[in-house]
Amino acid sequence: MRALRIIVLVLIALLAWLQYRLWVGNGGAREVATLEQQVRRQARDNAGLKQRNDTLAAEVADLKLGEAAVEERARSELGMIKPGETFYRVVDSEQSKDEEAKSLDEQ
Repeated sequence: MRALRIIVLVLIALLAWLQYRLWVGNGGAREVATLEQQVRRQARDNAGLKQRNDTLAAEVADLKLGEAAVEERARSELGMIKPGETFYRVVDSEQSKDEEAKSLDEQ
């Protein structure tokens, strides 16, 4: 009977130790939940980056194949115009008054 009690106590201690490792220990349920959350966050980030890469890839393909994209970039970013074109700048009336006042103050 005494040997049976010792075996039962050892088995209870072993069960308690295994439960501790399952819930709290290294690789336990808490760590698994944290890792799953990190995986979901990384998948969301990857989806956003994939969309950005697709947009950039489409822009690169457009720049390689079409002159319209190159022309649009030259006009918007570099301020270039075609030969024979006339460049007109439309200035808001309030803005022009402010510029006139500044130029008069400087003189």
